[in-house]
Amino acid sequence: MKRINYPSVLSWAQLCERPQLSQKDLEVKVNLILDRVNRYGDFAIREYNQQFDGIDIEDFAVASSELQNSKTLVSNELKNAITIAANNIRAFHQAQKVSEPIIETMSGVRCWRKSSPIQRVGLYIPGGTAPLFSTVLMLAIPALLVGCEEIIICTPADEQGNIHPAILYTAQFLGLEKVYKIGGAQAIAAMAYGTETVPKVDKIFGPGNQYVTKAKELVQKSGVAIDLPAGPSEVLVIADATADPDFVAADLLSQAEHGADSQVILVSTDYFMANAVEKAIERQLDFLPRRSTAEGALKNSRLILLETLEECVDFSNTYAPEHLILAFDQAMDYTHKIQNAGSVFIGHYSCESAGDYASGTNHTLPTNGYAKSYSGVSMDSFVKKITFQEISSLGIQTLGPTIEIMAEAEELIAHKNAVSIRLKKLNHAN
Repeated sequence: MKRINYPSVLSWAQLCERPQLSQKDLEVKVNLILDRVNRYGDFAIREYNQQFDGIDIEDFAVASSELQNSKTLVSNELKNAITIAANNIRAFHQAQKVSEPIIETMSGVRCWRKSSPIQRVGLYIPGGTAPLFSTVLMLAIPALLVGCEEIIICTPADEQGNIHPAILYTAQFLGLEKVYKIGGAQAIAAMAYGTETVPKVDKIFGPGNQYVTKAKELVQKSGVAIDLPAGPSEVLVIADATADPDFVAADLLSQAEHGADSQVILVSTDYFMANAVEKAIERQLDFLPRRSTAEGALKNSRLILLETLEECVDFSNTYAPEHLILAFDQAMDYTHKIQNAGSVFIGHYSCESAGDYASGTNHTLPTNGYAKSYSGVSMDSFVKKITFQEISSLGIQTLGPTIEIMAEAEELIAHKNAVSIRLKKLNHAN
């Protein structure tokens, strides 16, 4: 990690920059993939499966026998853990359901809003370097709760054409049957445009690398909605002298091991604690199977010393992290100051891993500074909000003159006439 001591506020914007591939080259490459899948459907998918993942399979739809067989390939211990996590995620998201009242804005004018499920949704589940079966829970549970009619999953297979059994088990555990062995930008293209095998969806969900994120960004131009920009993972930890260096190091490494393009930031008020964290990182790296991946991310990462916790929070709001950990005593006293973050973990024992797996909150969150304008995935992500209004004869007589005046001021006379004609007929009837 690069260490920066007491930087000026003027340098904060530069310190908040994320590692990125060349956006020009990235967009050209992804556009080629999207266009080819759009033109050639399944044929292009098979080509890209072989080119990028080394998979030579004709049928990339997961058979029901594969889903059922996954039950025998997952330990009872993991099955129990998945059940507990699913129950917590379901409880947290179920509580987001609200019943919106009918509001009478004026006599005879009633307005209300209804949530309507998005009919067809596609879930992208990363599975290349790490099989993120937890993302199946995070995305499918709210989709099922709101009643989406069709839910499909795309996830990469290994070179033998097999999807990790934990991903398949979680899918069948939730009752999902449409699973496809497709990864990367080509998976986003398949869900966006549809192929002979993969249904076209209305909205695409799920995190991924910069190719997946760019593909999601580009397919929006075709009228397919996406959840949010969710690229390489990141965490920012605010810590003072009360923090446990081993805890902080573990939290930083838990995100660093996601990918070499991930980024972790430690912002601290205590020089000696920061030194201890650096040493703890070195110790813990020795025991990580994904050490090389974590080391790659640490090259993009920073340890920043600031004078006060208030400054640390201000820096975090500038950075707008996907995950924010408040690793200091009295952390609750600072939560009202948090303006930009995907998900916040309060105190010494609230490790980010809890949110990734089983506390109940969703782990599909905005990255790359998008926490300034996006929320994480929730029940609302899977619905459209439709407004209704019902205006009685009394209502149009009460509200009508206001509409007429406003429409005439905007020189939209047909708008005015839609009211005036009704009012004239009501006056004649009376």
